[in-house]
Amino acid sequence: MTHGLSRPLAARNDSAGRIRTRRRWSRLLGALLALTVAVGTTVLVAAPAQGAPAPRAATATATAKAKAKAAAVEKTIVSLTFDDGNANQMDAASMLQTYGMRGTFYVNSGYVGSSGYLSLANLQALKAAGHEIGGHTVSHYDLTQLSTDEAKRQVCNDRVNFEQWGLPVASFAYPFASSNTAVENIARDCGYNSARGLGDIRSPASCANCPVAETIPPPYLWFTRAPDQVERNWTVAQLQQQVTQAESKGGWVQLTFHQICTGGLAKCPDPAFGPTKLATFLAWLQKRAATKGTVVKTVGQVIGGATKPAVPGSPTNPGGSATVQNPGLETFNASTGLPDCFMAGGYGSNTSTFATTTDAHGGSTAVKVTVANYVDGDAKLLPNLDLGTCAPAATAGTSYTLGQWYKSSAVTQFALYYRNASGTWVYWTSSPWFAAATAWTQATWTTPPVPTGATGISFGLNIFSNGTLTVDDFAMAPAASAAAAQLNASSAKAATVAPAPSAKAPAPSGPRKLVEDAGEGEQAPVVEQYRKGAAVTESNLVPGPQIVAPGDQFVVAQEPSRG
Repeated sequence: MTHGLSRPLAARNDSAGRIRTRRRWSRLLGALLALTVAVGTTVLVAAPAQGAPAPRAATATATAKAKAKAAAVEKTIVSLTFDDGNANQMDAASMLQTYGMRGTFYVNSGYVGSSGYLSLANLQALKAAGHEIGGHTVSHYDLTQLSTDEAKRQVCNDRVNFEQWGLPVASFAYPFASSNTAVENIARDCGYNSARGLGDIRSPASCANCPVAETIPPPYLWFTRAPDQVERNWTVAQLQQQVTQAESKGGWVQLTFHQICTGGLAKCPDPAFGPTKLATFLAWLQKRAATKGTVVKTVGQVIGGATKPAVPGSPTNPGGSATVQNPGLETFNASTGLPDCFMAGGYGSNTSTFATTTDAHGGSTAVKVTVANYVDGDAKLLPNLDLGTCAPAATAGTSYTLGQWYKSSAVTQFALYYRNASGTWVYWTSSPWFAAATAWTQATWTTPPVPTGATGISFGLNIFSNGTLTVDDFAMAPAASAAAAQLNASSAKAATVAPAPSAKAPAPSGPRKLVEDAGEGEQAPVVEQYRKGAAVTESNLVPGPQIVAPGDQFVVAQEPSRG
């Protein structure tokens, strides 16, 4: 399903289309200042060579002690890293252990236990086997596109989740390898010992003038340099070249894998690398220890240092506001093209587009959702599924009255989600159907009590057929409040449409994931991926089409390039 809206990734593409992070001289100046104070040497800043990234630090002189230390580490270290916590990475872990190696697994804590991702038991087994678990944010958002508070929640609360699970983490990798000075400061302040980027080391199809390896120790811990992520079309020889070119001078090579699988995109989404090719490379790499002194270490072993206590991020939903932000859809996010604090939601086999319109109920703008080529699924505008900036706060055990104005060519219904304590968003329930309407009509509905452990909710009217749905003026209030009574009193009381007696909801069919179109250098639109839950029965259905069972988790997947 193509939403027709995408958020630009805070990165640029080189001539080969690989994601390359933007270089920022502010990082360099910060590193230079730190070195000047710590070492007491004269520091000179040189312009980078054409096509090469700006170095984080450069020194004109060095003490004899520093030179001796550098000489002592003139060897090659390889770190095998695996991003996103994909379930098939357990196969990679087994292969590493066969060759006496250990890897670093950068995991999004909000996806743990979801279909296609590592479970908590998997993570505990990895740790017990000597592998390193690293942080990768709660839900894999581009941190440069978030507010400071939301970015802190994504980075810091990720560490908090792992610590609460008995898996303290010290190494971090930026989603999409996207960062800036503010984001790097957040990684440091959240207690990480290092943070990895991508694309700043010479790679098979890019960065020809870049260094062949990161230095040991790295000059700047909050954006350690690494080659491009390993892609499906990489050969074993190209992986070997990443190591041999580093051996010519010594240093550190961080190789980044994602999916470890074979097959078409539906079975094995990019970026992927085949297990047979990985095993061949590992067998070759194992022999380098004897012939070249090249060793494999986890990122934490290379960086060293004690694991610091986890630091919680900014408070969720400042003020505890159980209200919709930007309810009239009057302000917009230039990066997404959508109203501030809203996202394009949807799943299944259909084509949906989201556009602003001046045909508004209140104010000057509304959002029109158009669906074509419908087979199944839905499309809807939702308050952001975030950790606290936009999603309305909710109190477990409380019922809420929801309101939304709409025009629709077909029946519609509220789809509801809740956020649990670890930051994972979970499908909750759906309302009865509301009739199609050519004039502005207000749909209102009071929810069941919010499930135990929920900290926030998101909701929106959806369209689950070919046609159009225009929405405006969201509202939410505790059901027992005066605001809810006023909301009910002002409602146009749209007729609720009951499903036909013969209509039965389709049973959940397992994960539904769509690889969405995204241009080079763009982050694909948000899609939803559901995990198969309990069997659907007549007793647990609400009126209307129930596509997934209550309690099914889903992840906000952003394809195709991960990092």
